[in-house]
Amino acid sequence: MQGLHLTADLYGCAADRPALTEPEALRRLCLSSVAAAGLSPVGELFHRFAPAAPGLPAGVTGVVLLAESHLAVHTWPEQRSVTLDVYVCNFGADNSARARALLAALAEAFAPTRVERHELVRGSPGAGA
Repeated sequence: MQGLHLTADLYGCAADRPALTEPEALRRLCLSSVAAAGLSPVGELFHRFAPAAPGLPAGVTGVVLLAESHLAVHTWPEQRSVTLDVYVCNFGADNSARARALLAALAEAFAPTRVERHELVRGSPGAGA
């Protein structure tokens, strides 16, 4: 197995973005970004949490299972923050560029003032053979 695992922590996200608080808006954003990146969704789940305190907006968690692996998004609208997690397997094809495009599109959609990105290459060619 070999793959690429990307994470991004987004800070200072635009407070007016519906995807921060609305499961259906986050779902549409994720699925359209997955399609634009050329990846293949095979399942999904989106959930809105109860507000952390009365009067605060509620965060959303969304997961899209991909034929290539997964996308996970977690929002904290009360902190104007989002975490992104994209993992793609590179079995049969190198999906690294698609993973980077997906992460970039999602980060751009939240319009953060600051982004911390990390990449981890997982596995090695021929490992386990």
